Amino acid sequence: MMAFIQELKIRNEALYYFGLLNFVAAILMILLAQFTSVKVYNVNAWYKPIKFALSIGMYAWTMAWYIYYLPSFNTGLFNIAIIVLLGFELVYIVLQAARGQLSHYNISTPFYASLYVLMALAASLVTIYTLYVGILFFKTPFPELPVYYLWLIRLGIIIFVVFSFEGFVMGSRMTHTIGGPDGEAGLPFLNWSYRYGDPRVAHFIGMHALQVLPLLSFYLLRNTRAVFIVSIVYALLATFTLIQALNGEPVKKEEKRGNVE
Repeated sequence: MMAFIQELKIRNEALYYFGLLNFVAAILMILLAQFTSVKVYNVNAWYKPIKFALSIGMYAWTMAWYIYYLPSFNTGLFNIAIIVLLGFELVYIVLQAARGQLSHYNISTPFYASLYVLMALAASLVTIYTLYVGILFFKTPFPELPVYYLWLIRLGIIIFVVFSFEGFVMGSRMTHTIGGPDGEAGLPFLNWSYRYGDPRVAHFIGMHALQVLPLLSFYLLRNTRAVFIVSIVYALLATFTLIQALNGEPVKKEEKRGNVE
């Protein structure tokens, strides 16, 4: 692990420190969560920014690793875009959590509505930039990279982009619950609904293809055919959970307790 971190810092120092900052922020918010009773949607107000900080940190480190392979790529511009766009998103989510207020779906005032639109724009621009990186991985020859590893980088980026834009399923509905209200019982910390459809499941699975698939290929699969099979299965899993959510079905149903006679 230390060798990876040292290499990552060499490859892209700016995104290395940005990712590290997000991980440190997540740890601090985990501590804060232990000492607050403030809730948003019936869950600890700090849970959402913790999840976003961890996700942004993983994205920053992952892309720092990948773009190093691209010749003649404007790394500096990419770094600035990612840090500014995702930094803005996280700061707003953290500030709203500290105030016990919604960040997403909050259009209670023109100011909050504008910030919500800006968050959606920031996320979209990051996704489009990631898609551009993915296109470069298709167009550029990489004779030094194993073919199976290269394909899982490509496929991981494609799945990430598709299920990143899947976030508009929630944005267009102004809710992350289908078939019931937000804030009902859900899985611990993740808070995926026990009772209703929850598109966040597919969003989570699909976006983390960016890390999961290349790691599988590099350490386990090491075979191009296996890479395609696993990628298809992974994409189908994310798609299945999305269809399940759109039908109002939870990923895990709440256990019903009855009296035993």
